[in-house]
Amino acid sequence: MSKFLKAAAALAVVSTPVMADTFGIGRAALPEEIAAWDKDVRPDGTGLPVGSGDVLTGEEVFADQCAVCHGDFAEGVGNWPKLAGGADTLADDDPLKTVGSYWPYLSTTWDYVNRSMPFGNAQSLSPDEVYAIVAYILYSNDLVDDEFVLSNETFSEVTLPNHDGFILDDRLETEHSKWVGEPCMENCKDEVEVTMRAMVLDVTPEEDEPEPEDALEEVEAPIAEVATLDPELVAAGEKVFKKCKACHQVGEGAKNKTGPILNGIVGQAAGGVEGFKYSKALQAKADEGLVWTEDTLAAFLAKPKAFMKGTKMSFSGLRKEKDLAAITAYLASVDD
Repeated sequence: MSKFLKAAAALAVVSTPVMADTFGIGRAALPEEIAAWDKDVRPDGTGLPVGSGDVLTGEEVFADQCAVCHGDFAEGVGNWPKLAGGADTLADDDPLKTVGSYWPYLSTTWDYVNRSMPFGNAQSLSPDEVYAIVAYILYSNDLVDDEFVLSNETFSEVTLPNHDGFILDDRLETEHSKWVGEPCMENCKDEVEVTMRAMVLDVTPEEDEPEPEDALEEVEAPIAEVATLDPELVAAGEKVFKKCKACHQVGEGAKNKTGPILNGIVGQAAGGVEGFKYSKALQAKADEGLVWTEDTLAAFLAKPKAFMKGTKMSFSGLRKEKDLAAITAYLASVDD
């Protein structure tokens, strides 16, 4: 007998009793291992862990963990998904499907964030952080106020707008008979024609060609120096402006992005940044003579969609008076 066969026979003798009982691999999963895997959350809240998170905390966590892809206001960056907006668009030819406009159950939002986010570092968030992020997403969709606290106890109090917009899939009962049989592989129709074409072709956006998006802007003449600006207020405004950086730039070397550059905006006419394509809504306001004063800026930033019907600014607005005062002071401090 060769050395190889002898070694194989010896191995068989040693391993056979073990293999007979347990196949020689694995072990039963421990209860804590099963619990770590079993993370699903049902529409009624079954499966939620104990915890809570408020909107303001969620804004901070969202900025740190989510904004790089989804934008500071859940408006989406590039082709990353938009999580906010789209209200009353489901009947449109090109609906915007977000958590606020399309998703039927809040449990789907919580479960997905908890299970799969943030991208590249899934399941690194604590339950409280997930509650806070979901609360902020609700706030970004104008579904709760800025004092709202989401928890396992308040979860069932939230009903998403499209809760009743889905039906049970009964195709197995109603259409299955049409699928039975040999499939047709050729000459299945007398005539084939193109009935429609893709409406959205921006699946690969070009960096040098900004998407049309309303925002704040400058025009040619520089504003006068404002000697009464409070340095502390300007510094606070610079922090608030972090919410705007996903779409706007200021300072030397600033370029148009999704929104126009904002250098010298205070005191300037609307719609005047060269090379930026404004929406029809903003252009109409510009034609009416809109000037971006500190007052008009504050009114716009407090509630963009109320100030300018049809605006494409996707965030819901700055709710705090101190933030509005700070960001207008900061923008007033930024010269051409």
